[in-house]
Amino acid sequence: MISNLAYIHPDARLGANTTVEPFAYIAGDVVIGDDCWIGPGAVIHDGARIGNRCRIHTAASVSCLPQDLKFAGETTTCEIGDDNDIREYVTVSRGTASTGTTRIGSNNLLMAYVHVGHDCVIGSNCVIANRVSLAGEVHVGDWVVIGGHAAVHQWTHIGAHAMVQGGALLGQDLPPYVIVRNDTLRFAGINKIGLSRRGFAPERIAEIHDACRILFQSGLNYLNGCDEVERQVPQSPERDYLIAFIRESKRGIIKPYESNKCKEE
Repeated sequence: MISNLAYIHPDARLGANTTVEPFAYIAGDVVIGDDCWIGPGAVIHDGARIGNRCRIHTAASVSCLPQDLKFAGETTTCEIGDDNDIREYVTVSRGTASTGTTRIGSNNLLMAYVHVGHDCVIGSNCVIANRVSLAGEVHVGDWVVIGGHAAVHQWTHIGAHAMVQGGALLGQDLPPYVIVRNDTLRFAGINKIGLSRRGFAPERIAEIHDACRILFQSGLNYLNGCDEVERQVPQSPERDYLIAFIRESKRGIIKPYESNKCKEE
C-alpha cells in the first residue's frame, strides 16, 4: 500500500508488496526490495539500496549526506541487506570517495537514534541499542551487541560475537568473542552466553576462553600472546580469526584485564 500522502520520485524502484506510509519521502536514485515497510515521515535519500523485508520506522533517514568535510558531492551508495529493523530517528550516511558505500548486512536491529557514519561496514545479526554513534569507517562484525549510548571512534574495528557495554567510548579495536567494560575499556571476559546461544560447542567456547586468557590475562604483550595461543590452543577457524584480528589491528587493541589487586593507576 502506497499512501497518497507520501512522496515517491518517479525514478525510484520499489519491490512487490512494499508499503509506504504517509509523509515518507523516497528520492529518485533508490532501490527498495520486496515486502518492505517505510514508516511515516521516513526519508530514503539518493543512493539507497535496500533489500527485502526491511522496516524503516518513523523519521529514520537512510543514505543521508555524509557528515564529512571532505565529501564533495560524489555519487555514492548505502547498501542494506534483508530483514533489517531500523527504528525511529536512526541516521545512516551514505559513503564517500574513501570507499564509495556504507554497508549494513541482514537481520540487524538498529534501535532509536542510532547513527551510522559514512563508509561504515556492519555485518549481520547485530543489535545496536539506543543512541549508539558509529563514526566514519567503523567496521562491525556479525552477531555484535553494542549497548546504549556507546560511541565508537572512526576507523575502529569490532570483531564478530563481541559485546560493548552501554556507555562505552571505544577508540581501539575490540577483538572477536569478548566483552569490553564501559569504565576503563578493558577486557572483561568472553561473550560466553552469546556464543552458547549461537550454537558454539562447549569445547570450542573453552578453547576461545583459553586463548583470551593467554591474550588478556597472562601479562604477555599481544603479539607474543598470539604466538603463545598458536602453541597452546588447537587450530580452529575461531582461533585463527582471533589472532589474525589482533595482528592486523591498525588502531591498537583494548587494554588487558586488570585485577583489583594490581592496578596500573
